[in-house]
Amino acid sequence: MYRRDEATLESSPERRAHRRCKQVHACGNSQVHLQSGEEPESCGTLCRLNDGVPLTIQRPPSTGNDSPHLERQLSNRHIQLIAIGGAIGTGLFMGSGKTISAAGPSVIFVYMIIGFMLFFVMRAMGELLLSNLNYKSFSDFAADLLGPWAGFFTGWTYWFCWVITGIADVIAIAGYSQELWPSLPLWVPGLITIGILLLLNLATVKAFGETEFWFALIKIVAIAALIIVGLFMIFSGFQSEAGPASFTNLWSHGGFFPNEFMGFVAGFQIAVFAFVGIELVGTTAAEAKDPEKNLPKAINSIPIRVLLFYVGALIILMSVTPWTQFAAGHSPFIAMFSLAGLGAAATIVNLVVLTSAMSSANSGIYSTSRMVFGLAQEGDAPKVFGALSGRKVPRNALFLSCVLLLSGVVLMYAGQDVGKAFDMVTTVSAVCFVFVWSIILASYLAFRKRRPHLHDSSAFKMPGGVVMVWVVFAFFAFVLWALTTQPDTLTALLATPVWFVILGVAWLILRRRPAHLARYAAFQAELKRDADRVREPEPANK
Repeated sequence: MYRRDEATLESSPERRAHRRCKQVHACGNSQVHLQSGEEPESCGTLCRLNDGVPLTIQRPPSTGNDSPHLERQLSNRHIQLIAIGGAIGTGLFMGSGKTISAAGPSVIFVYMIIGFMLFFVMRAMGELLLSNLNYKSFSDFAADLLGPWAGFFTGWTYWFCWVITGIADVIAIAGYSQELWPSLPLWVPGLITIGILLLLNLATVKAFGETEFWFALIKIVAIAALIIVGLFMIFSGFQSEAGPASFTNLWSHGGFFPNEFMGFVAGFQIAVFAFVGIELVGTTAAEAKDPEKNLPKAINSIPIRVLLFYVGALIILMSVTPWTQFAAGHSPFIAMFSLAGLGAAATIVNLVVLTSAMSSANSGIYSTSRMVFGLAQEGDAPKVFGALSGRKVPRNALFLSCVLLLSGVVLMYAGQDVGKAFDMVTTVSAVCFVFVWSIILASYLAFRKRRPHLHDSSAFKMPGGVVMVWVVFAFFAFVLWALTTQPDTLTALLATPVWFVILGVAWLILRRRPAHLARYAAFQAELKRDADRVREPEPANK
């Protein structure tokens, strides 16, 4: 008999025809043999999937590229900078103002704890992606290890996460632009940004990689410069209206925990959003050159990035200027120089954080388009989004993502307050990202149980293994509880389940459709193409 995940051929004439085959191609969820020289289009075979639903799958003529495939054009420098750029966005540059005002200097520990926990999520993701290089992203291994429902929920939720994050970036861009050009309508900069990024992403994936490379480089240089300038101000005894620049500012205004334990808890609410995109490197798996070498490098650099760009920058900010001077809804990176009386430097930093928001939006457009492309190939999204342009980019998926980002422009056009709108959408985004990160961990648990031989042979094992997975799950439960402690985040938290209800209804409608089943079967066959050896069919007399 065939394995459980292979289709059963129904008629004995077809069974005999397949036994004469010498060539192999994937028909549905099975390995189907063809006669020597026979074209795949002649194999219209009645197949039966795992749930017993029969369907006929007609394969198109073989062209050497039966389905659209993304090209591996992202080099090591692209992957490294995309990983860094994904971890530095509006959550740090704009959201840290609210985090500092809520938690005080204890925000340093907040970022360290979140970074520590998410490092293990990324290590789990890395081990899974490298266990089968046919995985295009984490929605692929979720579908493979947990079932098609998991791929559906993960893919669409991650897409929704980045749409919401992109809207937050558009809102942040409007806020930064207002600082520079007070008379400019809030919706104008958002609209211009979306248009520019769409044109860049419609080129090639290499063009995206180059754009994000330079965006990320600007952020890295800016934070490094801020740290260097801040250290100079501290050691030179710089004096501003807020007082002298000194490391003693970290504990001389109420201690490290000025707002006690609940203030510390409040810091987790917006700080989690600062880390969204840390998993972005996982969506580049299908377009990365030499992923077995480059993905581990990018993932293993996460602790250094967290210490430098989050912890280091925040220590300098609160040493140069007491934490009591920072206000929610305003970037502390700009405020540090403004409060120090360095207006020109504040303007330069404003331009940098504006670039940072554009970088984050650029990453969002990239990741949402690739996720919809993958969902379409698996049968979980309309087929039109699974098409590639002549430049090998998912053009239709890009258009969809950009149209939805216009929601941020609409919010600004409707006169929404920048700070309130930002808090609302970032909370929804953070909750959805926690769900995606949890699915990655659940997939890892299934991987360890179902495929222990692949774990044993892995060169990139997750430290701590199963025990650490449960520790991170407990941390995520704490984060969700933290979101209930403040009215603004609680409202957004209670609204988020509506998304999962919509997904549940869509899944109940979609999961039994023959077209969906056929495309999911083809997806399974592709995953097994290089991993499974082809089995010979049964003898005719059995």
